Amino acid sequence: MTTRTPDGIERMVVTRVLDAPRELVWTAWTEPTYVMRWWGPQGFTAPVCRMDFRVGGRSLFCMKAPDEQEFWNAVEYHEIVPHEKIVSLMYFSDSQGNKVEPAIHGIKHEAIDGAYDMTIFEGLPSGQTRLTHIGNESMENARSSGQLEGWNQILDKFALVVAELAQANAR
Repeated sequence: MTTRTPDGIERMVVTRVLDAPRELVWTAWTEPTYVMRWWGPQGFTAPVCRMDFRVGGRSLFCMKAPDEQEFWNAVEYHEIVPHEKIVSLMYFSDSQGNKVEPAIHGIKHEAIDGAYDMTIFEGLPSGQTRLTHIGNESMENARSSGQLEGWNQILDKFALVVAELAQANAR
């Protein structure tokens, strides 16, 4: 799935259908205890997750690579519709949350001017939830830089956390 900006740029979109109700999926996405279990691609850990999850708030995450290299991300929240949508701006940062250029990590990142990340939580009649994450950069750049692959791995890890939560709630 893709979405285009008004000027025709195809943005990165990743989607998963999860076997859990929307409220549970929202919880796994927005509570630090769970975020630390899925943030970052396969093989990465998330030893730090500080969240001020409110409009105008900011979160700070650390992804630690298997080689112990740390990558920090900050997220600024611009719109939150509980259990439905989060509109945010995510960027590479230092450990204090100050924005840094991705190139210091050897990453090419070309955010689309004026575009924000959007995560949509759609409850399905089956009781499942469709989660769609729309990134703030072009699909072409996301593919070539590895970010599309990284987001797919993140959502694979996220799906495992959601499945465990759903199983625990079913007991």
